[in-house]
Amino acid sequence: MTGQTGSGKLHAFSGGFWGPGAQARRIRRILALSGDSLHPGWPGRGDRVAVWGHAPRAARGAWVAGRTGAQLVRLEDAFLRSLFPGRAGEPPLGLLIDHAGIHYDPSRPSDLETLLATHPLDDHSLLERARTGMTRLKATQLTKYSAFDPDLPPPAPGYVLIIDQVRDDAALRHGGLNGPLSAHLFRDMLVQAQLDFPGSRIVIRTHPETRSGHRAGYFTTADVTSDRITLLDDPVSPWELLEGAIAVYTVASQLGFEAILAGHRPRVSGFPFYAGWGLTQDQTPHPRRTRNLTRAQLFAAAMLLYPTWYDPCRDRLCSFEQALDHLEAVTRAWREDRKGYVALNMRLWKRPHLQAFFGRWTRLRFARQPLPDRPVLVWGTGPAPDCALRVEDGFLRSRGLGANLTPPLSLIRDDLGLYFDPMQPSRLEVLIGAPPPPGAEARALALIADIRRLRLSKYNLPGAQPDLPQGHRILVPGQVEDDASIRLGAGAIRTNLDLLAEVRQRNPSACILYKPHPDVEAGLRPGAIAPELALEHADAILSGADPVALLAQVQEVWTITSTLGFEALLRNVPVTTLGAPFYAGWGLTRDLGAVPARRSARPGLAALAHAVLIAYPRYLDPVTHLPCPPEIAVERLAEGRTSQSPSLRALAKLQGLLASRAHLWR
Repeated sequence: MTGQTGSGKLHAFSGGFWGPGAQARRIRRILALSGDSLHPGWPGRGDRVAVWGHAPRAARGAWVAGRTGAQLVRLEDAFLRSLFPGRAGEPPLGLLIDHAGIHYDPSRPSDLETLLATHPLDDHSLLERARTGMTRLKATQLTKYSAFDPDLPPPAPGYVLIIDQVRDDAALRHGGLNGPLSAHLFRDMLVQAQLDFPGSRIVIRTHPETRSGHRAGYFTTADVTSDRITLLDDPVSPWELLEGAIAVYTVASQLGFEAILAGHRPRVSGFPFYAGWGLTQDQTPHPRRTRNLTRAQLFAAAMLLYPTWYDPCRDRLCSFEQALDHLEAVTRAWREDRKGYVALNMRLWKRPHLQAFFGRWTRLRFARQPLPDRPVLVWGTGPAPDCALRVEDGFLRSRGLGANLTPPLSLIRDDLGLYFDPMQPSRLEVLIGAPPPPGAEARALALIADIRRLRLSKYNLPGAQPDLPQGHRILVPGQVEDDASIRLGAGAIRTNLDLLAEVRQRNPSACILYKPHPDVEAGLRPGAIAPELALEHADAILSGADPVALLAQVQEVWTITSTLGFEALLRNVPVTTLGAPFYAGWGLTRDLGAVPARRSARPGLAALAHAVLIAYPRYLDPVTHLPCPPEIAVERLAEGRTSQSPSLRALAKLQGLLASRAHLWR
């Protein structure tokens, strides 16, 4: 927290701080983690009083602070808040804890203004974080309230954008140097825009709270006085609106700040925190703000240094980047799932975790036939209409086998195909072939390092660490022979025995280590080889062995399509493929099978890992049941915290007794 001077207890005199709702609990929790648990009662010597900005009930706390000499601490939502506005009930992702003022009240310097005026803001790593943060926000289309409709197109480009605000907002009541900002500023702004850009179209963007019916704005349909003017209350992406604008006008909206990040120099009628630093066209100069800043410096202070960010999954304070990771995961889930789905022919045991993944905002419906106006989900390669979305397990799945009914922490939802079917493009192929987004490779490298350090794999099964024969060791992972990746992605070699024979023929002097697939070892899937036949080609059969331990001790991996080949790449183990797994054909493997010619991109390992582990799957935190980023899933897998219910554990034991009837639960 910037600018903190008090060290005593923090008191609050507004009932909103003490309520049972999610927002009040979140505010209290962030303050407690910041070392400032709220206390009831009259403040003593050296204590402080917390109020919410300049809300009407803040006057009570301000009076107590003035009466007792306690320091006043003003709180507000951070600039990257949530999916929906606070009045919809969603708790904030961070707080602004200001010990001098508050950012929207220019009558006295706030902690943010002091940062912008006095902090050197010249640290290279800080500014690199700021530049990456700005580009990430734009690339992921995240804003203060991110629940806009991604399918709604913005107006045709070439318009002047005017930003409306809600009536009687604190930023307007306290937004002038000597008092409130006049409501006439909005009308004047509209007139001035028409004078500055005669003949140009004018788009007035309605505030999200006005659109949701929470508070009225300043502009209404009465202001649409000509064909040139459009009142836009559709929930269009703010970033796309800014992209198509030729100029931006605002009084004091935070969207003016995002306009700066998008490359505009907005015309500003009020005194928001971002005005006066050489990045805006100010109707009235600010008497205290004389420094010229870059966009990266403004962002660094406003988003990296000023807020206190909170991680809802880890229940701790966090960096801006970690808060952004969380909001990105939640926003992606909402944007994809907001219309609801009908899931066709899903097995009963899968339904609870499918509901948790895809039914958070609109309940998932299960049926045997498509329903009108609902996207269709189908598991794997099951029969489906052409427009169906295919669902499968992700690559950091669980601690336990899916065949043992262990619920997944990650699922993929593919609108083009499936990653293990090379006969048609998949969304994963598109992601791998595209340039990685800003910050992607650094994030992926950190994730790879965590996966290696924590010794994680797809299923994270406990296993033996046998003594291995000496020599040039080649690990050959067995596969489920009727698995879809074999049916669709294998070439001439389609069985585990044929694979072993091919590896031996091509490597006559190598030490070949065969590891049967866990599902096959458990008797749940086909693909078993009689030991005497396997040992005609292999030097050792590693039943029940820990795959992660093996990867640290072998020099190569040979496979048809096994995901273990991708896990080997993450550990810099050379991989040879005889089929066409999703990671083949990109220049990172030796490919003896036929891979699609369309895989012409040459991503590095970090870019591949970002597509496979971050951009493609969805993750669900088994502890908080929130959509989460992969970093949370990695931690949960390492901790062994999963969500398998007692009933599923009992059913898994039963299926072990009925292994010959695996078709009943698969």
